[in-house]
Amino acid sequence: MPAAFHVLTTGYAHDRVAGTVTLLTEDDTVAVVDPGMVADRRLILGPLAELGIEPREVTDVVFSHHHPDHTLNAALFPKARFHDHMAVYRDDIWEDRDADGYAISPSITLMTTPGHTPEDISTLATTDQGLVVLTHLWWSAEGPADDPFAPDRDQLRAAREKVLALNPALIVPGHGAPFAPSPTTPI
Repeated sequence: MPAAFHVLTTGYAHDRVAGTVTLLTEDDTVAVVDPGMVADRRLILGPLAELGIEPREVTDVVFSHHHPDHTLNAALFPKARFHDHMAVYRDDIWEDRDADGYAISPSITLMTTPGHTPEDISTLATTDQGLVVLTHLWWSAEGPADDPFAPDRDQLRAAREKVLALNPALIVPGHGAPFAPSPTTPI
């Protein structure tokens, strides 16, 4: 059975900043991706409760990168394993591993996609809608074409091309609503 996905809160980046926070579930896996800055923690906890999920039931948390707008609320999930570009963390255990190809569950895997930062990863979820990619390679459907934080524009372009080559049905960007990639998607 494929993974299910729900956007818990849609992010934005204007005068104020909030990250898009997403839930992925498959069998016993309950994963939250990028539990970062939001105007109120209830914007994460409320949608979880509506889905019948308590914070202690979250098994995994994925950080696309280590900016606070994507990590600030990680402590809401006390039983979770935490995933980033280089390791899995739980309590006082630090397990080094390469994120590229790491499977959280049969339908949820990680892929290295340096671009916004050199350590960025994307989460790939095979769902009933098709492949959904959760990534900060785009802030929203509009881009920006030139990420003002990207240290290497060529690296960003290569990672975006890598994601688009997978023909995802949806991209969940770092600060916006999910979108279907199109020929006008910034590369």
